[in-house]
Amino acid sequence: MTTVAHCTVQSPVGSLLLAATDQGLVRVAFEMEGFDVVLAELAARVGTCVAADEPMLAAAAAQLDEYFAGTRTGFDLPLDHALSSGFRLQVQQALPGIEYGTTLTYKELAELVGRPTAVRAVGTACSTNPLPVVLPCHRVLRSDGSLGGYLGGLDAKRALLGLEGALG
Repeated sequence: MTTVAHCTVQSPVGSLLLAATDQGLVRVAFEMEGFDVVLAELAARVGTCVAADEPMLAAAAAQLDEYFAGTRTGFDLPLDHALSSGFRLQVQQALPGIEYGTTLTYKELAELVGRPTAVRAVGTACSTNPLPVVLPCHRVLRSDGSLGGYLGGLDAKRALLGLEGALG
């Protein structure tokens, strides 16, 4: 059974739960998701959850601090994609290709991953992204330029885009 180390960190968008396996960061969760619910899901799908002082968590926390301080524009962390597969994983792996401070529409992202008619599926992949902020689904907008949805809520999406200077 896999061990999932976890901790919480403070950020400008509220408390974040970070969880990692020996493969890498597996989950970033917003407080509004309910940390107990997220930990139960991780235990059921990935492995035993323990609060731990794990180097991967320290590295993730440090890089998130740098991102929120405006000194980091991307993340360099090993990631564990145990919570995604298939097309969702393909979309999520394309997210870091959206440059800091820029946005794409769901349609543009669908075209980027080679499935131009899969706009709704791209939206689902973004809404189920287990690594928000690190895999920047907040940079994906509706075709009309409106925010769309976001796992951490629209205030968090606005704050992240504002931090990056991506809001007009």
